[in-house]
Amino acid sequence: MTDAPHTLHVPVNQVRFITAASLFDGHDAAINIMRRILQAQGVEVIHLGHDRSVEEVVTAALQEDVQGVAVSSYQGGHVEYFSYLKERLSARGAGHVQVFGGGGGVIVPAEIELLRERGVRIFSPQDGQRLGLEAMINELVSGCDVDLAAEQSTIDDVMAGHEPALARALTVLESDHPHDELVTAVRAAAARRAVPVLGVTGTGGSGKSSLTDELIRRFRVDQEDKLRIAVLAVDPTRRRSGGALLGDRIRMNALGRAADGPIFFRSVATRGAEREIPSYLGNMVDACRAAGYDLVIVETPGIGQGDGAIADLVDVSLYVMTPEFGAPTQLEKIEMLDYADLVAINKFERRGAEDARRDVARQLVRNRSAFGIPWEDMPVFGTSAARFNDDGVTALYGALAAQLGEKGLALSEGVLPRVDVKASTRLDTALPVGRVRYLAEIAESVRGYHAATERQAASARLVQHLRTARGALDESGNAVAAAAIDPLLESARQALEPEIVTALDEWPARAEALRADTFTYEVRGQQVHVDLHRTTLSGSRIARVAVPRTTDHGDLVRFLRSEGLPGEFPYTAGVFPFKREGEAPARMFAGEGDAARTNRRFHLLAAGQPATRLSTAFDSVTLYGRDPAPQPDVYGKVGTSGVSIATLDDMKELYGGFDLCSPTTSVSMTINGPAPTLLAMYMNAATDQQLDDFRAREGREPSDGERADIAARTYSSVRGTVQADILKEDQGQNTCIFSTEFSLRAMADIQQWFIDHDVRNFYSVSISGYHIAEAGANPISQVAFTLSNGFTYVESYLARGMSV
Repeated sequence: MTDAPHTLHVPVNQVRFITAASLFDGHDAAINIMRRILQAQGVEVIHLGHDRSVEEVVTAALQEDVQGVAVSSYQGGHVEYFSYLKERLSARGAGHVQVFGGGGGVIVPAEIELLRERGVRIFSPQDGQRLGLEAMINELVSGCDVDLAAEQSTIDDVMAGHEPALARALTVLESDHPHDELVTAVRAAAARRAVPVLGVTGTGGSGKSSLTDELIRRFRVDQEDKLRIAVLAVDPTRRRSGGALLGDRIRMNALGRAADGPIFFRSVATRGAEREIPSYLGNMVDACRAAGYDLVIVETPGIGQGDGAIADLVDVSLYVMTPEFGAPTQLEKIEMLDYADLVAINKFERRGAEDARRDVARQLVRNRSAFGIPWEDMPVFGTSAARFNDDGVTALYGALAAQLGEKGLALSEGVLPRVDVKASTRLDTALPVGRVRYLAEIAESVRGYHAATERQAASARLVQHLRTARGALDESGNAVAAAAIDPLLESARQALEPEIVTALDEWPARAEALRADTFTYEVRGQQVHVDLHRTTLSGSRIARVAVPRTTDHGDLVRFLRSEGLPGEFPYTAGVFPFKREGEAPARMFAGEGDAARTNRRFHLLAAGQPATRLSTAFDSVTLYGRDPAPQPDVYGKVGTSGVSIATLDDMKELYGGFDLCSPTTSVSMTINGPAPTLLAMYMNAATDQQLDDFRAREGREPSDGERADIAARTYSSVRGTVQADILKEDQGQNTCIFSTEFSLRAMADIQQWFIDHDVRNFYSVSISGYHIAEAGANPISQVAFTLSNGFTYVESYLARGMSV
């Protein structure tokens, strides 16, 4: 029961928080709710998203100079994670940062008390019920309402490159009353260092952060981490609450996980500034210069057509936009096109991007009065920052590096190969651009099918009624009236599709066959005989297939087209006519600890069973494609809530003692992000098992030909499925390793390999819906997402030329 409402604490100081989900944890629904409430209570929230290691959280807390950290943990290993987080904060000089956490019922009361003793405040579900969410979050706010600017760092520490000193100096500089001595010292120190500043600005949603991340990655690779780069990313403050979502850091994959990386990243809120950049941003840039960084990057929030203030603060400006800017005349209104040194048309894979690049380049020709220069030579680049190693981004990097070099950036020769293009060239997608309406087409087809069903049902009923009427008139001897019905009957027959007529003609015999005692059908050239009835414990005789008893042809047409018999279109009763005889498979679900422990559990579950159905749960370390490691935030999750599999030997031990090629053995693997790797391990484990059997049986090594034959037989014999539903992961669980585009290609590659190697009994994907429900979807949304995911896979396979 919630306590009586009380007045919420309103912070006096500017409170900043890091929020994240813990390492190997994709359950980010709860932490997203909490950080939104924090923002509503006036907190500046730097959200890191899911799967964040202790070192990443600590580095962010230091660079962002926050008062508190809030982490959700629903995947186990929480005692090790939170204890290690508190330990690392203290070790790196941030012991003042308070740590809060939650994990629903996963964190039990004894663990909550243990972590409290270690300086970590864990909120339980009972706390939420007792206080209510707003009051619960307000405890975080009130506990962290301290003035960090009161304890300023010295200019000597800043100039020495001490990262926490720079972070604190930035806090002081963006406060309401910055110390004049610090401002003067910072400006004087910055004046002695010629450090170029790159400004990245553009419209909201153009992908500025992703593009900045890709440019930083290229600087790191090309210059082999010899450059120290400081990034100031500005996001707007909400005027009503004073809170802000500072979300650019979540896009920064190039920052790395190491504590001593060369990149300093600071999120900046506008705090009531009238324009896109706050007044104190210039002082913050000077502080980064004074701290010895070789390059300073300033990224602004999304701007409008009339904003160009960033140009006054930077040496080189990059304007980022997308192809969807409207009519070419809209370009004349964009002020930054007058000041931008370079322009990036990001998301270049979209339709009309080439035309957009031409229009923007021609506008630059007009703005610069460079009428003697071809538009192709204008510094306008087509980029696709969402694609790994995009050559358009590489071209932009080359041009940026050259201009920054002219402004004083010391660059080495570099190791990245230069490209001779100005726009992305590898723009082929898993789904063809012309097929973007595939889901709408499916919906239209289904609706049209059901509408046709109703028309056919009405026509079939009319034909039946007219035949009945004609027969009655014939019997009564009224030949004239009977003959008058014939034109109507013929017209009604013409409205029926030939397959409907055939289905209705064949229905009596088919229904009678399904009411018999036995039934025979064919599967892969073999005759299968099945009993059509089951006797219950009470002696009742129940048919395995319930045949409609109606004789109305309209109802029969509706049944055949909307429901159908098992094994027949539209397969609502299953894709096979009957369930396999002599097999009532029980799902043998296991996964805990190492491979040997889970193997023992599998053998316990399978003992005495006619069929072996192994369903494997993997630990969160494996789910994210990482190796076990001794650091506590990793170690605490090894073998928790699943089995730890890191090598081929682990996979062999996991399924040791089971004949993976037996027709009564199947294996299900609940794995998604690293599914290609785990699937390859499994296929190799099954093949090696058969090779070992050959050696034991023949007493020799197989020849190359025999080895190939054994592998081929293994591929066509293994039974089971791997989940590999990457779209569902993107929507629900978040155990994603690669980009969605790359993962879709990998899935199609695997399915093509299955086709090429006659893998008939193992499924390359299991489309799942329950994880979407766990992430908060209602039943209707769950079905909608699940179906759309399945159709998307089909569309990608069709695009690869597969017969589906």
